[in-house]
Amino acid sequence: MNHDKIQYADDDYESIRTLLKLRIPTLIIGLILGIGISFATSSFEEVIKKQVEIAFFLPFVVYIAAAVGTQTEAIYSRDLRTGRAKFHNYFRKELVLGIIFGLLFGSFTGLIAWLWLKNNLVAVSVGTATALAVTTAPIIALLVTQTLQTIRKDPAAGAGPIATVIQDMTSILIYGIVSSAIIL
Repeated sequence: MNHDKIQYADDDYESIRTLLKLRIPTLIIGLILGIGISFATSSFEEVIKKQVEIAFFLPFVVYIAAAVGTQTEAIYSRDLRTGRAKFHNYFRKELVLGIIFGLLFGSFTGLIAWLWLKNNLVAVSVGTATALAVTTAPIIALLVTQTLQTIRKDPAAGAGPIATVIQDMTSILIYGIVSSAIIL
């Protein structure tokens, strides 16, 4: 792939105007999708009313999945810039890492929820949702980063905001669906 045609935010493009033009479109997309996250969260009002402790872990589930995805996006963007990245290799490795991280963080979080609250249903909900959300995170990050690369937009500037908001929405949906299925 010819990387010369992709406009990266390096020393040649550091003016405030250029950085605004480079960053604002993805931040606006993130803003709009972020509002959608509020609507998605409100759709799980019933499970939260029945078991308010479910709300205690929502920030964690969203954060840990986003953190895993952000790492993937940053590493893949860096390697795209150097020309060393091969999507299919990254996809395979990041899927395995997502599963490993998901199982580790899901087990740990489920255990913490059980030790803290002594509630099996909440612990299973938290652990399962964390595992699934974290497993999806690297794949979402890769797909968004690769899409931006393919359409010749700087993935370093755009993938973070877009992948994060998509992963946040995905995490909330996973958490709400899993919690509803287990608790309701």
